[in-house]
Amino acid sequence: MVHEKSIAAFEAAKKVIPGGVDSPVRAFKSVGGTPMFIERGEGAYLVDIDGNRYIDFVQSWGPLIFGHCDADIENAVIESAKKGLSFGAPTTVETDLAEEIVDLFDSVDKVRFVSSGTEAVMSAIRLARGFTGRDDIIKFEGCYHGHSDSLLVQAGSGAATFGTPSSPGVPADLTKHTLLAKYNDLSSVEKCFHDAPESIACVIIEPIAGNMGLVPAQEAFLQGLRALCDKYGTLLIFDEVMSGFRASLKGAQGIYSVKPDIVTFGKVIGGGMPVGAFAAREEIMDKLSPDGPVYQAGTLSGNPVAMSAGLASLLKLKANPSLYTAMEQKATLLVEGLKSAAAANGIPLQIEVRGSMFGFFFNDHEVHNFDDALKSDTERFAKFHRGMLEEGVYFACSQFETGFISTVMTEEMIFSVIDKAQKVMKEIA
Repeated sequence: MVHEKSIAAFEAAKKVIPGGVDSPVRAFKSVGGTPMFIERGEGAYLVDIDGNRYIDFVQSWGPLIFGHCDADIENAVIESAKKGLSFGAPTTVETDLAEEIVDLFDSVDKVRFVSSGTEAVMSAIRLARGFTGRDDIIKFEGCYHGHSDSLLVQAGSGAATFGTPSSPGVPADLTKHTLLAKYNDLSSVEKCFHDAPESIACVIIEPIAGNMGLVPAQEAFLQGLRALCDKYGTLLIFDEVMSGFRASLKGAQGIYSVKPDIVTFGKVIGGGMPVGAFAAREEIMDKLSPDGPVYQAGTLSGNPVAMSAGLASLLKLKANPSLYTAMEQKATLLVEGLKSAAAANGIPLQIEVRGSMFGFFFNDHEVHNFDDALKSDTERFAKFHRGMLEEGVYFACSQFETGFISTVMTEEMIFSVIDKAQKVMKEIA
């Protein structure tokens, strides 16, 4: 494939944009090479500015569950945009989308819309602190909840050590209230509660982690978290910015028996537009301004164009929930094909599927937490990524990200990708 225009575009971008990108993973640093600059999307495909076409398993990092340029979502956006891009005032489409979300979740009475997943999680944690009157939070190594200061932490020494900043510019005073625990390890959470039994406002977790690769939580682990939160008067937050409406119509709550106190959404409820949301039962949400003392605001929150896109997407999903079964079958077909191609060349590969989400690790052992994920062969993944890109297949440009199936992908496409993977696996063995 020829990439001359993308290479030139990247060099031009680096002169005026830090690193040439507006989100770090797009720079391809973990896989090498130059990122493709995209001209357009066509259903299951991306087309870059050099004219190369790729089967797209990133789908804008999840929200394009119906693929690129879905006619229904596109029409909803166009009709909304004709009326105005933004008003900074209420519209009925906000209520319409909120009602559809509340209808799906027994644990949710009210929703507040924001403009990004980072904003949704930041607001949810503030609400949890305001509701409980406590300062500390527990998060898990390998779970990403956006780039707000209190969540950019790394583990210190000891199982229940208060976090220290993992990015310059984040004051230690802001992260000292963040405790780190190990994913799928209840004992590490129990230690946190033992050390700070009356100060923990919330436990926040990706119940289906998508930012250390796809690593689902174990049912017993989530049940244990629920029991600990109930025992200590702590709120349980499910970060479903990625898994919400992706893993199932009800996200993780359609797969596990555990119900959170607060849930955050994003991606799919925007249908490709920038949207986030957080939701909870009435007594928690009523602490939020203007009804309560916990302040949160946003000029573009509930933007009518984004709300229209999200409503169109969600209504299509609710009208045909069997889509998830079909997408899960295609995701399973894909990763099992990748595993067979790897095994034929003596390469160990771990695979995982949850609904329309999938992941794979070049790893000798199953992956249950971030420590396990870090043992993966990232150099081999980088070679595989580059090889597949040259074959016209676009996987996420990091070993520690998740892939997505869209409804417009066919079994024929999946089989063609497996054929290409067999060739690439042989090259990187």
